[in-house]
Amino acid sequence: MLKIFGTPNGRDCDGFTRRNFLQVGSLSAAGLSLPNLLAAKDQAAQEGLQIKNKSVIWVWLAGGPTHVETFDPKMTAPIEYRSLTGECKTPISGVTVGGTFPEIAKCVDRMALVRSFAHGSSSHGTGTTWVMTGYNDRDNMKPSLGSIISRAKGSTDSQTGMPTYIKVGNIRSDGPGWLGARYQALSPSGKARQNMNLSVDSNRFGTRRTLLNDLDSINRHVDRSGQMEGLDGFEQQAFDLVLGSAKDAFDLKKEDPKVRERYGKGLGEQLLLAKRLCAAGAGFVNVSYGGWDMHGGIVKGLKSRAQQLDQGVSALINDLTETGQLEDTLVVVTGEFGRTPRINSKGGRDHWGRLCTLAMAGGGLRMGQVIGESSRKVEAPAENPVQPQDVMATILHMYGLSNKLQFTSPQGRPTYMVENGSPIKELI
Repeated sequence: MLKIFGTPNGRDCDGFTRRNFLQVGSLSAAGLSLPNLLAAKDQAAQEGLQIKNKSVIWVWLAGGPTHVETFDPKMTAPIEYRSLTGECKTPISGVTVGGTFPEIAKCVDRMALVRSFAHGSSSHGTGTTWVMTGYNDRDNMKPSLGSIISRAKGSTDSQTGMPTYIKVGNIRSDGPGWLGARYQALSPSGKARQNMNLSVDSNRFGTRRTLLNDLDSINRHVDRSGQMEGLDGFEQQAFDLVLGSAKDAFDLKKEDPKVRERYGKGLGEQLLLAKRLCAAGAGFVNVSYGGWDMHGGIVKGLKSRAQQLDQGVSALINDLTETGQLEDTLVVVTGEFGRTPRINSKGGRDHWGRLCTLAMAGGGLRMGQVIGESSRKVEAPAENPVQPQDVMATILHMYGLSNKLQFTSPQGRPTYMVENGSPIKELI
């Protein structure tokens, strides 16, 4: 049996790569074809899922950001527990954020600060998996939230062909798990990005269309592994995306220089890219910004990392507000765990899963509030505990999906994406 797209290493049984067969459609590091991604949209439509035209920009602070110096400075706590960087006042009376986030502080009236978010694990790997999937799944077979949205919404936008799930940088456990490779995130860098640019002259596209027609007959004999299912009807959309304007969303040079300056370099550029991708039809964009594992010298460390986060996130919220996109775009800022409440001998904080960092903005949810409260020494939730599955359920609700959403597992069993979580009532 000839198997063109089904092998994990991207090679068929004769040693040819997918790129040999369909270079123009290769859009992901794992070699998923663009027509294959487009076909998944049709599958979602056939299932009758109704999903709102919303987007998520998930800002991942890899390493475990301190919950104290970010969004819960707790200046009433004993000196060895309270924020080492002081606090910044916000437009909400009595609510402050860490002292290195003066620009984010100005946006808090359009944000929700969750001060009771926790899962209990102080392991980088386990904590990341828990927040990304809602489960402590060491085998990484549970799908990430981004992949769940891709499965529910369809892998591409029906109007623009823009992939639903995109990642900027790598995050552990951000994959599709048992949902299958077609629901993994597109990475707009390296070969994935290069392959969106036309690398052959237009006269050769007729030949490529002929090749696609030839592949149709081969496809009848390809196994049903989920890697390639029915390219018929989607090849034209694939060519339209590569030749059309949707790919322009990936090019920051097409953005107003004044807007680019507002966001700043580094993380700011990534957040501006995420905003452009969502405007072009992306439904879930992960942005990874590491360097938060601050066991020592937390004041110096925050001086280095906080500036880009403060400028980038505040610019994103303000930009979304001004362009009218904030209602339909949810910005989430989180990481795999928090940091120990008590400052250690090195002037830092160690791993702490009993209380974690979480803030949100937009998405049509109820903003301008603090949700939950930490204990006196910022050690654990004092009230209204929020867990990863609750966050997932809230985001599903934002999309108009039930927190009892089910998909059929490879074993043929209807399986809940969220088993125990409920939407955060203060937000909906």
